[in-house]
Amino acid sequence: KNSKSSLANFEFIDVSIENIYHQLNANNLQLPPIELFKKGLTGYYQFKEKGIIQNDILTLVDFSLSSTVKRLWVIDLKNNLILFQSLVAHGRNSGSEFARQFSNKPESYQSSLGFYATAETYVGKHGYSLRLDGLENGINHKARERAIVINGADYVSETFIQQNGRLARSFGCPSLPMENYREIIDLIKNKSCLFIYYPTEKNL
Repeated sequence: KNSKSSLANFEFIDVSIENIYHQLNANNLQLPPIELFKKGLTGYYQFKEKGIIQNDILTLVDFSLSSTVKRLWVIDLKNNLILFQSLVAHGRNSGSEFARQFSNKPESYQSSLGFYATAETYVGKHGYSLRLDGLENGINHKARERAIVINGADYVSETFIQQNGRLARSFGCPSLPMENYREIIDLIKNKSCLFIYYPTEKNL
């Protein structure tokens, strides 16, 4: 009986998330892929219930997409509105145009997948930046130790893509374009949910 009711509950949640997806206001931007949204919102609900996530902003990154496309979305779940769609860099040892390898290890210069809680802002060697706390043990829990943060980088630009056929890469940070990084950081700081997705087994 319990397994049936929990299965029914899961199916209800799945249908609810699909309904939310179809009600999103794209705000003249593209919708994120539905599979990315479903996984991201399911995790958001779980971490929100635990009190780890404390606001209504969900940031999604799809590292299955080319670095030449805008593969980061910032979504206001309270108003079902997409606020930003942006370019975002992956780590230099994760791949060239496409990210294919991921790591939680220090000095790997690879991106880490999974769910994060955004933390505090600071000004460091790369300017105004946002610390991240990895929420998945073995997958991304060393994010703070590795100094995986959100910051702005002048190499995250359409110009670089036009000249090189791909985006430049970071040391593992999901770096953003200079023209929007401050606004995005201020929107998502202080315990919002970030989900970095890749649709295969996660490499540790």
